[in-house]
Amino acid sequence: MEYRKIKDEDKDGGDTIAGDVESSPPKYPSGTLSAFGGSPIGRNKWKRKSIVTIALTFLTSSQAILIVWSKRAGKYEYSVTTANFLVEALKCALSLAALVRIWSNDGITDDNRLSTTWEEVSVYPVPAALYLIKNLLQYYIFAYVDAPGYQILKNLNIISTGVLYRIILKKKLSEIQWAAFILLCAGCTTAQLNPTSDRVLQTPLQGWVMAIVMALLSGFAGVYTEAIIKKRPSRNINVQNFWLYIFGMGFNAIAIVVQDFDAVVNKGFFHGYSLITTLMILNHALSGIAVSMVMKYADNIVKVYSTSVAMLLTAVVSVFLFGFHLSLAFFLGSIVLSVSIYLHSVGKVQR
Repeated sequence: MEYRKIKDEDKDGGDTIAGDVESSPPKYPSGTLSAFGGSPIGRNKWKRKSIVTIALTFLTSSQAILIVWSKRAGKYEYSVTTANFLVEALKCALSLAALVRIWSNDGITDDNRLSTTWEEVSVYPVPAALYLIKNLLQYYIFAYVDAPGYQILKNLNIISTGVLYRIILKKKLSEIQWAAFILLCAGCTTAQLNPTSDRVLQTPLQGWVMAIVMALLSGFAGVYTEAIIKKRPSRNINVQNFWLYIFGMGFNAIAIVVQDFDAVVNKGFFHGYSLITTLMILNHALSGIAVSMVMKYADNIVKVYSTSVAMLLTAVVSVFLFGFHLSLAFFLGSIVLSVSIYLHSVGKVQR
């Protein structure tokens, strides 16, 4: 399988593959260290990491809110397939623009050129197809959950990521991290408790099924993408993103033909679009770029922290926009989730 091939190549390459994506901090001579990152290079890295982390947090927190806000009379008047296509197209355009800037400043090298082999490109259709299904489910799940509930259930992808790390990449997780997974399930369940109704959980079975499928797809795509990035760490991240988004555009174009062809032909590609829809597409595109930047200049731990804070921000904003009530169950569930995410982040991955 491709996963085993990637894993074997990582072993053959030794420690050299850790260079670009998860590089260890450089060692500076004594006396040169200062606050906020040590040397000027360290300070620049610290600032860059802080900027992309804060950006990802706010983009993630507003993502669910914009999706809910884009609905009119409880339904989407625009085509979600065309919206997803535009998200991929915008991400591809942003990646290409970043590459053009790099080419003008540093020239074209083997690591930043777009021309490549089919062997390198052939791995990108898998995560692109998985993200297509996951993104479509992301819209339909709001028929069963609200924005804060979506952010709670979204944390289930940490479980799928941990399990898939163990199965696919053969990385053993610490006991602390497995304990964090159990707490995560408890936190999700607690936050969904509905004391004012006969139903135990606020989210119906269909919502939970969609959330679990989304978590599996997101975790699988994330692990696979990480394996691709680490296969050639010196490769410019914008090149890798460009090819991933190209296939994403292709799959979303197929989805338009299969699901919304008549509507697009009769009503137009942009039928039902509004200012909120445009902001939502921009948010999704920038969120995707921000995730790539966090993976490039920070790590998964930073991404997990961003998701946790975004969940709380979404709940607070929803109080003012949608009249969401912060119940005791949601508050306690959020605390358990925060503790579980912290334990997951500090638990050392056993090699």
